[in-house]
Amino acid sequence: MEHRELELFLHLVRTLNFGRTSLECHVSPATLTRTVQRLEARAGARLLDRGPRGVALTAEGRRFTGYAEQALALWSGYRAGAGEPGDLAGELRLFATVTACQALLPDLLAPFREAHPQVRVDLRTGDAAAALARLDEGEVDAAVAGVPDRLPQPILTRTVATTDLVLVTARGREEAAGGPFVVPHRGLVREAAQRWFRARGVTPVIAAEPDGHEGLLALVALGYGAGIVPRLVLETSGVADRLTVVEAGLAPFPIGLCVRRADLRRPVVAALWEITAGHPGS
Repeated sequence: MEHRELELFLHLVRTLNFGRTSLECHVSPATLTRTVQRLEARAGARLLDRGPRGVALTAEGRRFTGYAEQALALWSGYRAGAGEPGDLAGELRLFATVTACQALLPDLLAPFREAHPQVRVDLRTGDAAAALARLDEGEVDAAVAGVPDRLPQPILTRTVATTDLVLVTARGREEAAGGPFVVPHRGLVREAAQRWFRARGVTPVIAAEPDGHEGLLALVALGYGAGIVPRLVLETSGVADRLTVVEAGLAPFPIGLCVRRADLRRPVVAALWEITAGHPGS
């Protein structure tokens, strides 16, 4: 069976939602349905039930899930190789925001690249708020993301950078610091903004709720309101010269390399974790 088919099936097992899996795995609903049908035909049994209450695994589906997990783990182990560290091969699926790709990854990954040039890095970018969820669900092997006060138990993190959170307005419109506000739709920065509002007894007027920090800065530069973002995002933004930082007393924001504990048994993930222990931000 194709490994991609097994990956799609396991993602569907985690979400039990055809729409979400097709969206997050970048396949059409029809393709996902056909994939499940092919797997069921090869397994000779129904693996999933779709009913009014949603999607559920059958008994054979649970048994097939165990097979799929083992098959992919064996394939990953084979691709990783068993030779000397310098001979390590395989694939590392890494998630990072656009900002992290520009500001952090070149220095963070340089020692890993030098030590293991045969490892292929599958770099995926997107909304920072989705980083840990994608890691927890097994879509990626590691993520560079903001670190919450409480991590899910299966996840380990190592701080690789710390950045301030800053309040920004369009240049020349510093009076907008009192609102309205542009805040992320979800994620750690939104939670930090909400804590800041509560601490000041402010009921904010929300002008916009973009998905990403880069989009937030664009809206602030256009004059839609004040925004709260990590300083690292501001410093790498193409609209930084159109923005002004307003003193607000916001707390620092840690950024970490995050992996699943169980994945440290895998040579590629273990090598990344070991090498980044010496990173200056650690």
